[in-house]
Amino acid sequence: MAILLRLLRFAYKYRLFTLIGYLCLIGTIILNLVQPLIFRQVIDVGIGERNTTALMEMAFAIVVVNVVSSFCGFGMSYCNEYVSQRVAYDIRNDLYDHLQRLSFAYHDRASTGELMSRVTSDVEHSRVFVGTGVLQLVNTVILYVSILAIMLSLSWELSLVSLATLPLIGITAVQYRSRVQPMFRQVQRQWAVLTAVLQENITGVRVVKAFAREPFEVSKFKTENDAYLERNVATTRLQSLVFPMMVFISSMGTVAILWYGGLQVIEGSLSVGSLIAFNSYLMRLAGPTRQFGAIVAWVSRAIASGERLFEILDTPSPVRERSGLPARSTIDGQVTFENVVFSYGKAFAAIPGYGAVTETSAFKPIVHARDREDRTLLRGTGASPASVIQEINLEAHPNEVVALIGHTGSGKSTLTSLIPRFYDVSSGSVKVDGIDVKEYRLADLRRNVGIVMQETLLFSATVAENIAFGNVEASMTDIKRAAHAAQAYEFIRDLPEQFETKIGERGVNLSGGQRQRLAIARALLIDPRILILDDATASVDMKTEFQIQEALRELMAGRTTFIVAQRLSTITHADQILVLDHGRIVQRGTHLELITVPGPYLDIYDMQLRDQDEARDAANREIVSSPTVIK
Repeated sequence: MAILLRLLRFAYKYRLFTLIGYLCLIGTIILNLVQPLIFRQVIDVGIGERNTTALMEMAFAIVVVNVVSSFCGFGMSYCNEYVSQRVAYDIRNDLYDHLQRLSFAYHDRASTGELMSRVTSDVEHSRVFVGTGVLQLVNTVILYVSILAIMLSLSWELSLVSLATLPLIGITAVQYRSRVQPMFRQVQRQWAVLTAVLQENITGVRVVKAFAREPFEVSKFKTENDAYLERNVATTRLQSLVFPMMVFISSMGTVAILWYGGLQVIEGSLSVGSLIAFNSYLMRLAGPTRQFGAIVAWVSRAIASGERLFEILDTPSPVRERSGLPARSTIDGQVTFENVVFSYGKAFAAIPGYGAVTETSAFKPIVHARDREDRTLLRGTGASPASVIQEINLEAHPNEVVALIGHTGSGKSTLTSLIPRFYDVSSGSVKVDGIDVKEYRLADLRRNVGIVMQETLLFSATVAENIAFGNVEASMTDIKRAAHAAQAYEFIRDLPEQFETKIGERGVNLSGGQRQRLAIARALLIDPRILILDDATASVDMKTEFQIQEALRELMAGRTTFIVAQRLSTITHADQILVLDHGRIVQRGTHLELITVPGPYLDIYDMQLRDQDEARDAANREIVSSPTVIK
């Protein structure tokens, strides 16, 4: 019941339309209940007494009743649909807004397909309940009460005979609800699974085709689709059994009335018109009786869907902004880590539902390997893994370049994600300009942090709109200036519509290097004081890497920069190089300092750069030692 009341609260802000709609409903019910009484007068007075004047008056009354009833029906339908659509609109907006505000920890765990199912299918089922379901429930209650009162006024004996079937209808409805509600939960859960399979397949279609796995994916989708079909068919089978059963039970009341009422007419204790009117009222109960099964289904669906919707809306973000924080629009860019410890297990533990995957859970049964290289593979339920970051202390001054290097899973990307508060530290503190990042408004903090990731995401919009994503007020002059600085202007100029060219989904019609340069332009345009380059050149060729490095030199000028890297060639110029191993800083220094001492950095240098440096030094010595020929 609490779920249903919460859904109905969304309709409260549209109470004027709701009131008009229900007034029209009451008007429609009254007018429909008047008609059998008019027909009774037609039979008993007009036909029985051969009164033509009464016949004309009753015919006119029927026309008026039907006209007014039609207007009331229009008002009821329009207001009801308007309110239900507005409720769905508000729920979708609230869900989307809340999903945007939830931290990375939530989205690391949640299934995309599951969330899509909730924002679409579950919202629609909730809308149907708030609109049609509640309207039909009110209509049924008012009709039953009104018709019962009228029937009792006509003949209390016939009323008792006709109502003898109501207990059977009630028992059937209760049994039906107890069985159908868990079935609807299973249907919604399976729909979410089916949506997840579809979303994963469409997103990864290139991988599927590359490995010729189309038959396997088709089979997997068919398996889940078969399960969805079976659950729907099972639900439909139950509905198909219950609805006719209710109608059959209700029709037994009609048989009883015709038999008992016919005897009373023969005895002269009841008029023919009264019997016809009484039977007409009973027939008017057939529709609500049939609808009663549908109402039970709508309520059950709404409860199942509402649980899934409110699970999201009630989930607080582990990263929360404290109210009353002062605005800090600009920063200098000094970043300090003081005894920082971070564990994904603790970040996940702050999310309701973590550690127990239920029927309504939006979380995956198993946490799959993170897309980021350093996110630990978590399996099981609730167990906190070892800390990804352990006792990190560092200080980065404005205009300084700090490079992070280490093996896969050493915590490089995780460390940088703590600066814009994508996650909160488990202990210790991260400070910007000497102020804990928790004391910044999230918008103020992230507006001053620019990020260029290894896997660049572009949106299905124009080139200009993608560059201006973080600064929608930017002029075209500013956008072009950022594109020039990012070494992107040349290839943009060759596009069919240049800056107005529509980029395909996720930028698939651009090369990796082109996408990276657009990402750099996007970061440049917000003019951040802190810059995070997360392995921005790891997956491009040497020529593209050179172009990106040129763009990055422009981007890093005057900013505090953190570079996550695999290639030493991209960090030799750094003011500080931090070598991470299992979440700890095991070496710290400049490139020249670190290549002179044994350790992980020297090992990497020997594998990547020593041969190149020795070859270059040998070439330089040969040039210096060669005699100069003067002609």
